[in-house]
Amino acid sequence: MIKVLKPGFYTSVQDTGRTGYRHMGVPVSGAMDIFSAVLANRLLNNEDDTAIVEITMTGPVLEFSEPTHIVITGAEMQPSLNKTEIPYNRVVRIKAGDVLSFGKLQKGIRSYLGIKGGIKTDKVLHSRSLYVPVTKTARIQEGSTLPYEPFKGDIENLIEIKIDNDFLFDSLIKVCPGPEYDTLSENDRKRLENAAFTVSAQNNRMAYQLEERLSSNDFSIITSATIPGTVQLTPSGKMIVLMRDCQTTGGYPRILQLTEKSTSVLAQKRSGERVDLQVLQQHITS
Repeated sequence: MIKVLKPGFYTSVQDTGRTGYRHMGVPVSGAMDIFSAVLANRLLNNEDDTAIVEITMTGPVLEFSEPTHIVITGAEMQPSLNKTEIPYNRVVRIKAGDVLSFGKLQKGIRSYLGIKGGIKTDKVLHSRSLYVPVTKTARIQEGSTLPYEPFKGDIENLIEIKIDNDFLFDSLIKVCPGPEYDTLSENDRKRLENAAFTVSAQNNRMAYQLEERLSSNDFSIITSATIPGTVQLTPSGKMIVLMRDCQTTGGYPRILQLTEKSTSVLAQKRSGERVDLQVLQQHITS
């Protein structure tokens, strides 16, 4: 078991999300930065969809009751084991009684704790991802426990390797034209391709808003499907980027669609940070 001594700002259990239930209005959920979550699992020789711990802004304090191996990926939060700093993107051995804590946030906003064999909380609709009301809580609570299976063996390739995740902390966001992209004026299309945007204070697991606006409009569409990474345009010209806990349908024009990698990049951005959109050629159809 992992005992949660302190939960941190927003710490939750996630995996690659729950699929097959969007027709019932159930969001995908899952790790916001899917690249870092999958990386942690692959370094541990876990399956990609193994449940990990997503840590946002400030880290938790966690005590391990059994031996295992862990990996920390994503945002840099000065992780320490028994008050001794440990590296990112490296497998670290854990003994019974070890305490993991985190320091000051240095880069990015979300870290991921992978554990050999994964977190073994209950599955709901074939996923361990926390999301209210599908699950009882949205984040872990002080004093709660997270089960895992002890691991005393060795992990193959327990060596230092260079992980290229610098792109997560760049400003470049690659997007494809969405189904309603052609409704934009020529001026707005040029603006999308040649201007920087700023992450608004209105950002969470459901959506990120951008500060700068496009032209006001009276576009409307029949309520249509949306997925994580869909960029909606409101009548006031504000752009809303849907994230992992987003609704499954919406009535605002879907002008852009982030690539999966770019959704991970955006998930590592904080309020006030800049993003530069790069519109690719291929269109996303409805």
